[in-house]
Amino acid sequence: MTDIDSLKEEIEGRIAAAADLDALEEVRVQAFGRKGRITEMLKGLGALDPEARKATGQALNQVRDQLQTALEARREVLKAAALDARLAAERIDVTLPVRPEPQGRIHPISQVIDELTAIFADMGFQVAEGPQIETDYYNFTALNIPPEHPARQMHDTFYVRGKAEDGANLVLRTHTSPVQIRTMEAGKPPYRIIAPGRTYRSDSDMTHTPMFHQVEGLVIDRDITMAHLKGCLIEFAKAFFEVDDLPVRFRPSYFPFTEPSAEMDIGCQRGGGELKIGNYGDWLEILGCGMVHPKVLAMAGIDPNEYQGFAFGMGIERIAMLKYGVPDLRTFFEGDPRWLKHYGFAAADLPTLAGGLTR
Repeated sequence: MTDIDSLKEEIEGRIAAAADLDALEEVRVQAFGRKGRITEMLKGLGALDPEARKATGQALNQVRDQLQTALEARREVLKAAALDARLAAERIDVTLPVRPEPQGRIHPISQVIDELTAIFADMGFQVAEGPQIETDYYNFTALNIPPEHPARQMHDTFYVRGKAEDGANLVLRTHTSPVQIRTMEAGKPPYRIIAPGRTYRSDSDMTHTPMFHQVEGLVIDRDITMAHLKGCLIEFAKAFFEVDDLPVRFRPSYFPFTEPSAEMDIGCQRGGGELKIGNYGDWLEILGCGMVHPKVLAMAGIDPNEYQGFAFGMGIERIAMLKYGVPDLRTFFEGDPRWLKHYGFAAADLPTLAGGLTR
């Protein structure tokens, strides 16, 4: 019994001296593990005579229970101490001043999309979206661009391997105009939507990239005229470029999905290596537009004798470059943090017409 008592005192001392949970676990293994000292003594009971085995077994079981209770009590103490130490180490001093400047910046593309949304939302437009991998039908045919149409050659299309479920060819959409068709097919008119998003064409230079962003606009209702189109886009241009007396003109053009079609120019000045937007006597084209072609309406299941409307589209990078003076389109996608720090926007710079679109 003397050996058992001395062993109990020794292990209790080691339990009390354990400085952390790992040290306490080591004590437990040495006492109660497969080859632990208490375990070995319990295994040796079989070699004793019945009387000694009974007395020694009772003593060992009592010591084992006492030591396990001591282990559990010490474990709770060490767990509480470890938690206190962690809380102290992870404590945040909320009295410290904020950083002098936010680390992240809003990309100009995201900012311009928010600006466009704010302007057109004020006119009653809703934002619509569609897939970036489109069928040949939605990207071309439904927009009055049949297979033999020369306008297909203007788009430098990326074709995707495989077929749609109906066997149609798949393409990376070359414009966001397919969203117009999907919107018209999804419900009855009237419609008033804008569709910003990524588009793809096989082209790359200072003013073109294989992936870029466009925004399409669509208005369909009874008695919509070219005057509504002009009024909408003139107000948009004044609000976006923040020039109240901005001169605007419309020139005849051609697009397969609108008739008549036009391109919209705004006033500017070129010189000294910079471009200024305003009433300076020169002109710059910013978007294409027109009245929706009756064939497009019919393809979408809308009676062109009852409804008509207008559509417009513009490159988001292009108008961002004009407004914020970005000289090279490719820098939008190079991921240079120095460029983003210069041209980017603070997270709190949310564009609103009442508060101002830009910082």
